[in-house]
Amino acid sequence: MSSRQSFGTVKRIGAILIAVVIVAVAGIVVGQAPAIFGVEEEPEASITFEDQQGNGSSVTIQEVSLSDGGYVVITDGGDEPLAVSERLNAGTHENVTIERENDVSRELIGQLTATVHQDTSDDEGYAYESSGGEEDQPYLDDGFPVSDTATVTTSDEATLGNSFLVESIDAPTTATTNETVEVNARVRNPTEFQMQQPVEVRIAGAVIERQVLELDGGEARNVTFQTDTNGAPPGNQTIGIYTENDGAVTWIDLEFHTDPSVAVTDASNESVTVSAAIPQRGFVALERNGTIFATSDELDPGEHENVTVDLPADASIADADELTATLYAGSPDAADAASPIVFEGEPVRTTFTIAEASADESGDGGSESGNDSNGG
Repeated sequence: MSSRQSFGTVKRIGAILIAVVIVAVAGIVVGQAPAIFGVEEEPEASITFEDQQGNGSSVTIQEVSLSDGGYVVITDGGDEPLAVSERLNAGTHENVTIERENDVSRELIGQLTATVHQDTSDDEGYAYESSGGEEDQPYLDDGFPVSDTATVTTSDEATLGNSFLVESIDAPTTATTNETVEVNARVRNPTEFQMQQPVEVRIAGAVIERQVLELDGGEARNVTFQTDTNGAPPGNQTIGIYTENDGAVTWIDLEFHTDPSVAVTDASNESVTVSAAIPQRGFVALERNGTIFATSDELDPGEHENVTVDLPADASIADADELTATLYAGSPDAADAASPIVFEGEPVRTTFTIAEASADESGDGGSESGNDSNGG
């Protein structure tokens, strides 16, 4: 082999090695692009909260992962938390014990929900409720809070006090969100005294029906509830029978009874009136050029007529300006953290002008859309 050939071979090998290094470095740069170029990734979390026996004062989270750290909050469908974890650092945590808040009288028994919250208030501690939802908002997955639901029971009747006991539950496995379903339970009075106590049906943690049951000492009775599912959220939900400190739960797959939709029925420079079929708790937002500038009050799942959205006094909206009414999941008090409700791959929205809606008021009911891709 000549020296010229050898030199050419060395050059080719050198070029190949340089190319390999460039590709490797490029891969590292691409993999670290968010950190290098300042692109912030959305915070992520996951949680596993399994059914368990408890003592009423604490629960255990089997596993929780938080990309940015934060808190796990325990609720039972009410407005205030029953228990909040210590601040958890970023990463995965197993068998996290959460103690009941000192000023909470409600036992950690029955159907409970564990939700993962961010820590945006820094050293001030958990502050979601005290800040009106502005700080320490839940981690989101596809627009929904990252949470898990479990049923906590106790085998110690002394822990339950004089509470009636729910020995069994029987409920349909499927239904729609606008029908009446029959829920049966066997309830026992563990004391030797005749007593009256409330018994509740809850779907997804919310009280749907309540009746007062009177039982003699030691008596067990089969109880039937004709339960209206109107207002319950669609999806695979828990349905349970609860007494003062006990409960039994099963699952029901609820299908929303109609297509999600929003229709503008009237509009002026002061307010817009809509009708809405919303499959989960949320609100109607008015948008201009893709930005929310007004919202309705919070709406329960279901169909709503005459929902009023007041326009801000400084909105300066002309009758011919193109506006969009969109259904959102979440709270209007934290609209920036809410997500549009999607049906068949498109946000549920309708586009209109005040002039058009005013003219349609005397016509056939205004503009309507289930998933109007022309809006926003």
